[in-house]
Amino acid sequence: MVPSNLSIAEIKKLVSGPRENWEAYLPALADDPRAGVREIYRRLRRAESALDAERKRLARMFLYEEDLWAKGHDLVAGVDEAGRGPLAGPVVAAAVILPGQTEILNLNDSKKLTAAKREELALLIKKAALIWSTGMSTVEEIYQQNIHQASLAAMRRAVLGLQKKPSHVLVDGFKITGLDLPQTPLVGGDGLSASIAAASILAKVTRDNLMDSYDQLYPEYGFSRHKGYATPEHLHALTRFGPCPIHRVGFQPVREMVKIV
Repeated sequence: MVPSNLSIAEIKKLVSGPRENWEAYLPALADDPRAGVREIYRRLRRAESALDAERKRLARMFLYEEDLWAKGHDLVAGVDEAGRGPLAGPVVAAAVILPGQTEILNLNDSKKLTAAKREELALLIKKAALIWSTGMSTVEEIYQQNIHQASLAAMRRAVLGLQKKPSHVLVDGFKITGLDLPQTPLVGGDGLSASIAAASILAKVTRDNLMDSYDQLYPEYGFSRHKGYATPEHLHALTRFGPCPIHRVGFQPVREMVKIV
């Protein structure tokens, strides 16, 4: 069977399957007299180039881990948090230990991904990781300690929640205080380290799911849509209804609302 014997619809179906089923046909597709078939060939080549670029980008994301593995640190944990800026809800952190250079395509800083892509990647990360854990600081802790200290506490809890003790921690931003482990803080680490990127995705997805559940308790605020951030919708709801129990009373403009009520 050669591509010239197939209709364009049949060729589209063929190339939608595993690559090994159609790779040998690429030269024939390129030489096919039908414009539609040659366009399929060009699309396949573009996809091939994009995949190659993505694999190279992902390989660069493992440079910090590879350096630590080469130094004998077998269990390298990436750590990140989500939820420093919102007016409501907890801050959530995650710690992830990946088993070597794992191919999780599109793994990246959670802020650069759509919600659907984060959900998809979170499942892949949990499946691929050696171990992973999440930690949280409550609204009350954020008020009592300040958001920076509460974020560090959430990250510390995530690391301590791992079933195996990591030999080194890669953390986004600042060193985690109170953690007796060697650490490397990386500014913008969720875009530099695969392990931190994986942690950023798990932290974000976990927190978003929590905010969805809070939306069921306090539907008037729209938490499932803005996740507690200061959107016009959220600010309008705050003005109309005042703060609810998961609002951060130490944050502006919630603090002003508390004074008013």
